[in-house]
Amino acid sequence: MDYIDYYKILGITKSATEADIKKAYRKLARKHHPDLNPNDKEAEKKFKEINEANEVLSNPENRKKYDKYGKDWQHADEFEKAGYNPNQQQRYSGQQGSQDFSGFGGGNFSESDFSDFFNSMYGSGRSSRSQSKYRGQDFNAELQLDLVSAYTTHKQSLTVNGKNIRITIPAGVENGQIIKIPGHGGPGANGGPNGDLYITFLIENNSVFKREGNNLYADVDLDLYTAILGGEINVNTFDGKVKIKVPAETQTGTKVKLKGKGFPMYKKENQFGDLFITYKLKTPTKLSEKEKDLFKELSKIRNHE
Repeated sequence: MDYIDYYKILGITKSATEADIKKAYRKLARKHHPDLNPNDKEAEKKFKEINEANEVLSNPENRKKYDKYGKDWQHADEFEKAGYNPNQQQRYSGQQGSQDFSGFGGGNFSESDFSDFFNSMYGSGRSSRSQSKYRGQDFNAELQLDLVSAYTTHKQSLTVNGKNIRITIPAGVENGQIIKIPGHGGPGANGGPNGDLYITFLIENNSVFKREGNNLYADVDLDLYTAILGGEINVNTFDGKVKIKVPAETQTGTKVKLKGKGFPMYKKENQFGDLFITYKLKTPTKLSEKEKDLFKELSKIRNHE
């Protein structure tokens, strides 16, 4: 297996933070995504490399193994058990029966002194490569939705590593939420299981509502006359308008809770958060002379009380 520099693929250094890795991955994944580069084999190849690099470097434990063992990072646990130190010198000719382990552990050893694991990894005159089963790599992908789409359960197709996958997205999924699709990662080796696919949702809020968990928040204009005298107004919710009563002498900044008119709860059928509205008093403009006179009269009455 050739050495692949995952840091170079993402255009970052070994000192990069988790935030740096995430930022670099998102930028490159969008640029080389198959949907944006149809029939471009080079872009497809690059997209696979980017996903692979991110899968390793975005996981702190995998990154640590990669930094220590390079291309053989997936076998780190076996290396550790065998006492292998990659920082100690070792030489391998690549030819069967011609290994020189003189620098391994500071002594001279014969081939028989090494475990079957090392013989299977580096080859020997007596055995073929190991048939151990290895789990495939996990893949990471991002899926962009708008808030309206996240409000209802629906199906959507996405392309991951050149393959089309159709998934059901439950209502109530949150921005930044990660879900796992078992078995849709990289193929396993020697009959091992496939890796998994992890999808991160990026939800764009282009509505008038602010979302916090399952609750929604919105400001509602309230005209002066209704605020003073009371009445009924129509308020927008995510699934249509509702009519609510406004008490007389309602003050600007008053908050009202509409129970069950918020966002659906993830994987909880027919359960919703609440909608909180805040009244913002709307002062009338372009008053007629008669209206001004009436306000002056009201002012006089109020000041004499």
